[in-house]
Amino acid sequence: MARNNVSITIKICVLVLFAISLLVVPSCKKSTPPPGTSKQPSDVNKVEVTKPPAGTTKTDVNEVAKTPVTSKTADANNPPPPAGWVPIEFKLPKPMFVGTPQDTKVPNLEKPTGKPRPPFYAPAGTKNVASGKPVSSSDEEPIIGEIKMITDGDKEAADGSYVELGPMQQHVTIDLEEVYEIYAIMIWHYHKQARVYYDVVVQVADDPDFITNVKTLFNNDINNSAGLGVGKNMHYTETNEGRLIDAKGIRARYVRLYSNGSNSNDLNHYIEVEVYGKQVQ
Repeated sequence: MARNNVSITIKICVLVLFAISLLVVPSCKKSTPPPGTSKQPSDVNKVEVTKPPAGTTKTDVNEVAKTPVTSKTADANNPPPPAGWVPIEFKLPKPMFVGTPQDTKVPNLEKPTGKPRPPFYAPAGTKNVASGKPVSSSDEEPIIGEIKMITDGDKEAADGSYVELGPMQQHVTIDLEEVYEIYAIMIWHYHKQARVYYDVVVQVADDPDFITNVKTLFNNDINNSAGLGVGKNMHYTETNEGRLIDAKGIRARYVRLYSNGSNSNDLNHYIEVEVYGKQVQ
């Protein structure tokens, strides 16, 4: 009887061990990796890393990852200057006021950047070819000053340095005396105060009557009151930096500048006009 009890106990133990083995064995099996992965289980959780460009170190890869995407766009919008081009050294007059009045109510007025103007590049040898050149005007008898002062090199805003023309639309014309490749035009109307001049239009031509090869380089006449077309440029506030106009190397002999009073009064003023160019080869 005792022997039978032992036999039954052994059978029960065997059955319990068998049941336990059925539970343990499946948990010990390796999971089948997804298609396309290696046999190592760790490959399933690996993050794919882009291979770095040839010649870069590990540190370089991290730096590339930190570079903003917009940097490529910025480089495309600001390409390096062509070979042989250098920054033009503009000699600016002394500033006569600080800041821009906040109550200037002029439509289509650009906001001041508060930063110095970036360098302007042109071919080496580009210079102010308007210095001392003859000037004519729609107002032959200025109220203040003489027309020739517009190209005399004096860019200061002090009394005695500017020309005051009559009211309404007026223009001045500079004869460069020969054809030049023009890259930039600088204008100072009156920077003793933060004024905004209206209907500022700058044109170039091959003849003094502006009939042949007339090109408009700047126009902020928003309603065509000057009769030269509706301009796409914005009004701007006069400062000692003047207004820089990119002429893009256009060829011309004559430069004409229009204005039609300012937000201060109906009179027209010019301190200096510079034309940066090179002789046509």
